[in-house]
Amino acid sequence: MLLYACTIFLSAFLLFQVQPVIAKMILPWFGGSAAVWTACVLFFQFLLLLGYLYSHWSIRSLQPRSQAILHIALLVASLLMLPAIPSAAWKPAGGEDPTLRIFGLLAATIGLPYFLLSTTGPLIQAWFVRERQDPGATPYRLYALSNLGSILALLSYPVLVEPFLATRMQGYGWSAIYALFVVFCGIAAARGLSPEASKRAQLQTAGADSTHAHPPSAELMLTWVGLAACASSLFLATTNHLSQNVAAIPFLWVLPLALYLLSFILCFDGEGWYMRDWFLRLGAVMIAGMAYALFADVDNMPLKAALPLFGFGLFICCMVCHGELARLKPDPRFLTLFYLMVSIGGAIGGSFVGLVAPTFFAGYYEFPVALAATAVLIVVVLRRDLLQGAAWIAASLCVIALAGYIGYQIRKSHGTNRVAVRNFYGGMKVSDSGTGRSRTRTLTHGTINHGEQFLAPERRRAPITYYGPSSGVSLAFQQVDNNGPKHLGVIGLGTGTLAAYGRPGDRIRYYEINPLVIEIARNEFFYLSDSPAQLDIVLGDARLSLEREEPQNFDVLAVDAFSSDSIPVHLLTIEAFRLYFHHIKPNGILAVHVSNKYLDLKPVVERAARTLGKESRLVDTDDDEEDTGIFGCTWILVSADHQFFEKPAIQSGGSKLIARNDLRLWTDDYSNLFRILK
Repeated sequence: MLLYACTIFLSAFLLFQVQPVIAKMILPWFGGSAAVWTACVLFFQFLLLLGYLYSHWSIRSLQPRSQAILHIALLVASLLMLPAIPSAAWKPAGGEDPTLRIFGLLAATIGLPYFLLSTTGPLIQAWFVRERQDPGATPYRLYALSNLGSILALLSYPVLVEPFLATRMQGYGWSAIYALFVVFCGIAAARGLSPEASKRAQLQTAGADSTHAHPPSAELMLTWVGLAACASSLFLATTNHLSQNVAAIPFLWVLPLALYLLSFILCFDGEGWYMRDWFLRLGAVMIAGMAYALFADVDNMPLKAALPLFGFGLFICCMVCHGELARLKPDPRFLTLFYLMVSIGGAIGGSFVGLVAPTFFAGYYEFPVALAATAVLIVVVLRRDLLQGAAWIAASLCVIALAGYIGYQIRKSHGTNRVAVRNFYGGMKVSDSGTGRSRTRTLTHGTINHGEQFLAPERRRAPITYYGPSSGVSLAFQQVDNNGPKHLGVIGLGTGTLAAYGRPGDRIRYYEINPLVIEIARNEFFYLSDSPAQLDIVLGDARLSLEREEPQNFDVLAVDAFSSDSIPVHLLTIEAFRLYFHHIKPNGILAVHVSNKYLDLKPVVERAARTLGKESRLVDTDDDEEDTGIFGCTWILVSADHQFFEKPAIQSGGSKLIARNDLRLWTDDYSNLFRILK
């Protein structure tokens, strides 16, 4: 029992520790989007399904000796894939949808080890039942132990791993522990080589045939799949909702997954945790509350309010789904079938959020749809208890009302937009508002304004929002020492507002990873078409594009790439800053846009500038109260040109940054956004 417990705990710990480790490694290669995490989770869910399918097949079809030989051979072969560090050959070349490339990268880097880790839970539990030869022996507490290892892996990552270990060291450390797991699992599997194991398997089969345990019905198996699918889709939809409005950081990935797994632990550890009546009532309240919050005017909801609301709501809903799963679990004879159905449900839920929604939904509608589906399924499950009584009818009417509200709100939000499109990098909307000279067109990514333009012909060339005349990037472009045509580089296109500063002879080179943004800027806004400057747009991740190019000799390079409300982390590392200055003239300016509701990015930029021996100034402006369309924004200007910072306009508009010596320099191997949460 101790051997089995250690093996299953270690496998679960490794299974979920590798997810944030590998996702953080490849995040810079795919634009820093939170969708990278969703793609990784979806891949891992499919491998988990394959692992459970293998477990079910091997337990049902192979004798213990054949099963042991096959599993030991696969364990040894998996060691050849170590260390768990992806090859740079998988870096994308352009702006194609990266999902399939991410899947291929993960399969080549961690595929076989992850597959074998995913088989361990059901295999160990089946071996436990075979060893005990006790009809009353229950393996489901081993499932709770497995989930305990998973949640410890997730919670330890942002607290003990990410702050102290470089990314490559995380990969090497994980690989070393995996080698230890191979030893433990190999010893456990080798127990099947003995003649006694075959005898026990024969006795188990004979005993199972003599019992009166009936195979689960098709309806019951579909119920298992549905409950698992609802919990999985809610977990990923909650992660998307939080990540798109804050940042693609492991902390916000880990929290929903940890809550999801905690519900598994509590529900399968024993019957006392899932107090059905209370959780069903709380579930109804939280589903309604989250549905309302998703469509209400909560753009300015602080992180300290959003996390408890959606975190607690997710936990309650998962407790209901997993609690009902635990109530409906079968006789241990059908254990591997049960886990197979649960993994199928998890893969279906993940596919809905990771593949179906980005392809067929114009906005982030998977969250409210998942809430409605969960409510419907719970009412269906309750029908077993309430039949057609008044309580069941009342619950059904409430679910119909909820579905109607969600459908109305989706239609309402979609109908007010000129354009609503979505791809791997997120959902974008274009809408018009106002009247007369104040009529504006707005681009929104998630819930964040990514640019506006006045539609009146006499006002539409005015640079507004975060790029007004007193903004940091405007001061940089106006004050940089160059009397002739200027060369401006911009990382992140948005609506193309900075093209308004272009003059005849100037050149502006944009770097944009999302092809939909380019299409919107060209077809829905006028900044690009109205600019007299020469414009170039490079499709692909800015860092990868700049690494391939010859020095561009920019007078000003503006870093304005946002994944919803945050600059992708890989654009803020010291390696990124060295690359920027490789493309900037000796007296040129780097302008970094760091406006953010939740993260204090200023000390990160200051530390990088100081490390490179550059000066930096903070240009922080407020909203213009007049009808100018200018927003408050925060830019940091970095340069080696001391005389630039002595100019009156910079002296009056800028201020020195306060150094934070306790903040470690960010590199491609190390970053920690948890330390800079506001």
